[in-house]
Amino acid sequence: MRDPYEVLGVPRSANAAAIKSAYRKLAKKHHPDSNKGDPKAAERFSEINSANEIIGDEDKRKQFDRGEIDAEGKPRFQGFPGGGPRGRAGPGGFESYNFRGGGAGPGQGAGAFEDILNSMFGAGMRGARPGAGGAHFEFDTGGIGLDLDVNVAMSVSLEESVKGGEKRVRLPNGKELNVKIPAGVIEGQQIRLRGQGETAQGHPPGDLLITIGIAPHAFFKTEGADLRIELPVTLYEAVLGAKVRVPTLGNAVELSVPKNTSSGRTFRLKGKGLPKSGGTGDLFVTVRIMLPDGNDAELEALMEKWRNQHPYNPRSGLG
Repeated sequence: MRDPYEVLGVPRSANAAAIKSAYRKLAKKHHPDSNKGDPKAAERFSEINSANEIIGDEDKRKQFDRGEIDAEGKPRFQGFPGGGPRGRAGPGGFESYNFRGGGAGPGQGAGAFEDILNSMFGAGMRGARPGAGGAHFEFDTGGIGLDLDVNVAMSVSLEESVKGGEKRVRLPNGKELNVKIPAGVIEGQQIRLRGQGETAQGHPPGDLLITIGIAPHAFFKTEGADLRIELPVTLYEAVLGAKVRVPTLGNAVELSVPKNTSSGRTFRLKGKGLPKSGGTGDLFVTVRIMLPDGNDAELEALMEKWRNQHPYNPRSGLG
């Protein structure tokens, strides 16, 4: 067998994730069920499986890299301890095995052959059937798991994440589906639609996995189940006090802004945030004083008079 790194097309420095990804792609591409017109597909598929058995296993990979086992996972011959051969020796002192496709004899035959193959390839082969030219082996896809699932991302608004709704999603193959968004979905949550993934002959269809992303809101910011909003108020509302309308994810509410409210002061509206386990988050409203656009001579004159008669330094504590 060829070098397992060469078979999977990965460098010797590849990490476990890269090896797994390469194996899955090649196994899917060369699986016999997907290449029924290619007589060499089963051979390539077996080689891919064998390569993954070696470098896909952390311990075996280390043994192979150290030269302790060969590409088939067999210990490299380094002489027999004590000078004497063990087992049934063939030419050159190596142990020999006789594989037969049918007509089981004591301790060998189709059953023994299948046991050996299973030890080499895991549970990747099943059901040895004697045939005209030897044994026929049927590949069990459960061992490698054809990946027929389809992953797509869907962006929903903050309001949709809270109340739910229905959105249309387009799949990589061009197919479009209406997807029901359940109320209370969160960032990163997955919605699984069974049987809506890819198909392959002889296999159940895969699933469609939709990963939810929540789009940025125009004025709400999320902090877990809590929401934050900056509320613009006029100078006179901050000085004289006022009732100010505040938007929420439901109906708007009125917030009483006390007299002499400074910019940056934060008010908490309990239960006006996002749903969470055992209740609802809160809405935090931060006041921002906004001056009128453009120059206002009267306001400037008023501020000059105020400055002269009532000077104060809000930065005195900063040193």
